[in-house]
Amino acid sequence: MEGRIIKGVGGLYYVHTGGTVYGCRARGIFRKDNFKPLPGDLAEISVLDEAAKEGVIDRILERKNALIRPAVANVDQAMVIFAMASPAPGFSLLDRFLVMMERQGIPPVLVFNKRDLVSGKETEAVRARYAGTGYPTVFVSALTDPDMEAVRELLRGKTTTVAGPSGVGKSSLINRLQSGVRMDTGAVSERIGRGRHTTRHTELLFVEENTWILDTPGFSSLELPAMEKEELGSCFPEIRSRQDQCRFAGCSHLTEPDCAVRRALEQGAPGRERYEAYRLFYEELKGRRKYK
Repeated sequence: MEGRIIKGVGGLYYVHTGGTVYGCRARGIFRKDNFKPLPGDLAEISVLDEAAKEGVIDRILERKNALIRPAVANVDQAMVIFAMASPAPGFSLLDRFLVMMERQGIPPVLVFNKRDLVSGKETEAVRARYAGTGYPTVFVSALTDPDMEAVRELLRGKTTTVAGPSGVGKSSLINRLQSGVRMDTGAVSERIGRGRHTTRHTELLFVEENTWILDTPGFSSLELPAMEKEELGSCFPEIRSRQDQCRFAGCSHLTEPDCAVRRALEQGAPGRERYEAYRLFYEELKGRRKYK
C-alpha cells in the first residue's frame, strides 16, 4: 500500500493513504542505513492491524527533493512568512532562507503578515526591496482580512512548505487556510521581541484538492548553505539575470570594472538592500573558507 507521510513524532510516522491515516514504525533497515523518513515522503507500507490503523514503513519512494531545515520532502515551493511588525521583519534572516531555497532549486513565495500594523509607505518599501527578485509577494493580515484568496492562489495545486520565524502569525494564517487541524498560536514576548515556538513538529496539512501545506517549527537563526562564494550570485535572481553581461567571467560583482550588476544599481534598478545582503554573505562565505 502506498501513502504519504504527513507527520513524524517520536519515531512514529503517520501515513495518509486512501483517506485513512496509519501510525507506522520504520523498519530497522532505515536505522541501519541512517535514513530518516520525512513529512512529504511517499512510502510503501504494510498494514499490521487494520482495526488499530497500525502499520510499518517498508520503503521510501524516490524523493523529488528534500530539505534539512525545515526537514521536509517532495515540495513544489516554499512559502516564507514574515511579519511587517511585532516582530519587525529580519531581512538578513529572510535573505538567508531565500538563498537556501535557491540552492535547493525550490521556488519561494513571500507572504508578509500583519500588514494592518504598518503604514502603506512601509509596505511599499518592503515590496520595493524584493521587486527585482521576481518572487510572488503578498501582504495580508491573518486576523483581519475577510479572506485569504491571494494566499490560496499561490498555494493552489501545489505542495508547499511553510516556514518563518516564530511569532509572525504563521499558525494563525494556516488556521485560516485549512480546517482539518487547528494549530496553536502564541503571542510575541514583550521582553525579547520574538515569538514563542508553538509548532513543535512538521505536519502535512490538506487545504483542498491537490493542495497541501507543510507547517514547520519556527526558526530564529540560519546558516548559509555549504557553497563556494563564487556560487552565491546564482542564488540571487536579480544578480543571476545580469551576471552574463559583466565584462569578466566569474565577476564577484564587488570591485571589478564593467560589472553589469553594479551598473544596473547605479542606474536606479531596484535591489540596493539585497545587493548589500549579497556583499555581506559573500564575505561570510569567504571567511568560512579561510578558517576551515
